[in-house]
Amino acid sequence: MAEPSARPGTGPEYSPSGPALGPHPHANPQSLRPPGPLTGNGYAPAGPAPAPPASPKPQGKNVVRSSLLMGAGSLVSRITGFGRTVVISAAIGAGLLGNSYTTAQYFPQMIYELVLGGVFASIIMPLFVKAHKNDPDGGDAFAQRLLTLAALVLGAAALLVTLCAPLIARAMAEPSQYGLVTEFSYLMLPALLLYGLFAILSGVLNSREHFGAPMWVPIINNLVVITVGAVFFLVYTRDAVPNAAGELFASPDQVTNGMIVLLGGGTTAGVLIQVLCLAPALRKAGFRWRLRFDFKALPLRQIRRMAAWTLLFVVANQVAVMAVIKVANTASGNADADQFVPGTTVYNNAYLMMMMAHGIVAVSVITALMPRMTRAADDRRWAELTDHLSSGIRLASFLLVPIAAAFIALHEPIALAIFQWGAYDHTMAVATGQALLMVGVVLMPFSVSQLQIYAFYAQTDTKTVGLFNLPVIAIRIGGYLLAFAFLPLEWVVVGLLAANGVSYLVSLLLSMSLLRKRVGLLGMRKTASGLVRTGAAALVAGAAAYGGWLAWPDVSDSKLGQLGAAFVLGIALLGVYLAACLVFRVTEMASLQATVRARLRR
Repeated sequence: MAEPSARPGTGPEYSPSGPALGPHPHANPQSLRPPGPLTGNGYAPAGPAPAPPASPKPQGKNVVRSSLLMGAGSLVSRITGFGRTVVISAAIGAGLLGNSYTTAQYFPQMIYELVLGGVFASIIMPLFVKAHKNDPDGGDAFAQRLLTLAALVLGAAALLVTLCAPLIARAMAEPSQYGLVTEFSYLMLPALLLYGLFAILSGVLNSREHFGAPMWVPIINNLVVITVGAVFFLVYTRDAVPNAAGELFASPDQVTNGMIVLLGGGTTAGVLIQVLCLAPALRKAGFRWRLRFDFKALPLRQIRRMAAWTLLFVVANQVAVMAVIKVANTASGNADADQFVPGTTVYNNAYLMMMMAHGIVAVSVITALMPRMTRAADDRRWAELTDHLSSGIRLASFLLVPIAAAFIALHEPIALAIFQWGAYDHTMAVATGQALLMVGVVLMPFSVSQLQIYAFYAQTDTKTVGLFNLPVIAIRIGGYLLAFAFLPLEWVVVGLLAANGVSYLVSLLLSMSLLRKRVGLLGMRKTASGLVRTGAAALVAGAAAYGGWLAWPDVSDSKLGQLGAAFVLGIALLGVYLAACLVFRVTEMASLQATVRARLRR
């Protein structure tokens, strides 16, 4: 397996912010082309490919070690992040206030993706990687110019979209939410600038193989918002009276300016503190940011050319986000006064469960592998690239399959244990559990499709990803509309997640087909064999855990019983899964045993 660069401490690494795509301006453009003709992908037919250079001698950090470091940080970060979701949900519930706050939270993240997020993820990060590897100053000047440009662009975008907050609210919210969403947005949209700066500064650190801070400082942000939610609960929620449907703050008249400032301002303050906490790590990495306005030294023409296809990909995805939020809000808004119908908050909480699992496992694996895939593609070592991709899928699947099994078999006790607190009552928690079951079904197609897309990113191909994403998004939005048209209101959120799953499966099949045409066999026979074995192990474990839940005493009114059921049955599921993996001779199980033995010996 190829490791980072020949110079210790200078090998490029990949940011968890997103996928990487673009070549460094000094890179040989011929080296970035796949061998042979590729119809419709912007490459001219090539002659016989020269023999690829030998793989560099491993000298950088080990993939497993890097994955463990980032996985640990991601685990704690995402656990505290989910903790903040639970605390906020307990404070404001899943009704009008909860749905309005959740809708407003999407705005700065969506606009960041449109303005810079997609461009950074798919183009700029590889430029960091190669500038640090090839430039005499280790890429400092490049990073300073890019940070200055990004601050100007994002600052202007933050100001503009904040002024347009009422228009954005009308595009995604229901009439009863317009006022609340707009007021939240005035406080939360300025975080657009902060999200962008955090992503780029994290890229600077990752390009220097400093992974810790970008993974760990979001924990501070989460703790800030947890504090905000706890204060809100103590001040406002504890003495509030629910309506006939069990909702608190069911009318805009019940939401005061103090509530809005505490929630919206506290959320943005958390992002600001997160950015400031990167400063010590940047100093340790030897990077100092000073303003540089000589933007002509940046490969702006190349960025513009490649950004066109990336923006197509990003815009399509954000249209889908707007569609799902609008449909979820509409379903909830059409409910009777005495009926609770899941909306944006329930959808978001279930989706966050999926992203937590994906982020802890798949993102950590691909973050460690992406630099090696990029270097393999840069040197046209296609067999090595596919080997990295196959091993990443097998490792991620080995870890994700039991999580998916737990979401399916134990959706109800998990949802009750995590969400039934405060303003988030039993009915809301059960609805979240139903959505969580569907999350378990779609988790694997989502993660594998994302891992395969990263192989295109390693080849600096934005066009193919942008184009094949269009039918995927069309299928997703069509699924949203069908779910709203044909499902009862209380099942619309589950239908939205199912529509996501169908689109993930289509993306997986399309990317696999296109990738195989480009780089050859992907080693999927071995990968499929591993998935069958781990799937069988998960089926046995899930069946055992579900049987345990059926035999468990009623815990609807006992928080201790809910926590005990989720914990005990979850541990049992994991134990049975690992035992079954041994019986079915899962390859990754042997690797895990070897790693544990080595750690214990140390």
